[in-house]
Amino acid sequence: MQHASGNFKEELIQTAKDICATGKGILAADESTGTIGKRFDGISVENTHDNRKAYRELLFTTEGLNKHISGVIMYDETVRDSASDGRKFTEILRAQNIHCGIKVDTGLVEIGGTDAETATQGLDGLGKRCAEYYGMGCRFAKWRAVIKIGNGCPSEAAIAETAHSLARYGSICQQNGLVPIIEPEILQDGDHNIDVCAEVSERVFSAVMSQLFQQRLLIEGLLLKPNMVTPGASCLERASNEQIAWYTVRTLSRTIVPALPAVTFLSGGQSEEDASLNLNAMNKISHCARPWALTFSYGRALQSSVLKAWSGKAENVPAA
Repeated sequence: MQHASGNFKEELIQTAKDICATGKGILAADESTGTIGKRFDGISVENTHDNRKAYRELLFTTEGLNKHISGVIMYDETVRDSASDGRKFTEILRAQNIHCGIKVDTGLVEIGGTDAETATQGLDGLGKRCAEYYGMGCRFAKWRAVIKIGNGCPSEAAIAETAHSLARYGSICQQNGLVPIIEPEILQDGDHNIDVCAEVSERVFSAVMSQLFQQRLLIEGLLLKPNMVTPGASCLERASNEQIAWYTVRTLSRTIVPALPAVTFLSGGQSEEDASLNLNAMNKISHCARPWALTFSYGRALQSSVLKAWSGKAENVPAA
């Protein structure tokens, strides 16, 4: 039986608050089997289930993890896996007061009639899957939508599809006790400048916010995971950390209501250092309203140097 989100209202609000506690953020360890394979290729490690388990165990048993990490997003395989001592990964995390999260989308498909723009799949049977994950101890979920800039993109069709499906997913999660992370990722690919990224981000975030209201989501019980406003990856005009921070906070303050508890940024291909410096600069801004906690939901920006240090060898675990 599905519950109305009313039954979960207080729990959803509390979970969102826990995740955005001061000085803490989310570790995104939800790489699919294919994606983790690409990361392993970079360190010449074979993509086997045992290696994936060993790597995730290293992450989740890091001493002092809960000083800085309040939530971990996992992939379906990981949420069902156990550590070498037999304890479930979900148990290991919950024992440290870290919330377990789960990636629930099933990937991207092209929208016909567009310039290879994409829609995210996974709404079919989502309520049932969310109820199962809740029973396994998960308390938040993630769903990634992708928007690209350039050649007339994003089209109105792609923006409307992204906003509608993110809100539908979010609504289904909340009905089943999971705090949804709303992730409209605007890709860095392209040679556009920071002003273009800001303009597109405003359009997309506004459309998403509007759908969240239309579909009656509990805004206090969800999290936003947007891109930072940056120049395109191949743009010749680079931007300073302060500029990126200013444009990003300005864009959010124009589009996102204060009721939202937190913005948990994705790193979107930025280096570990850049992602950290940009976020730090945002939290120093005093001349622009920022009523939400501004924190991180990083994958590569928390893991790149860990993977290199580990390189698939048990003796490297302490260093990693």
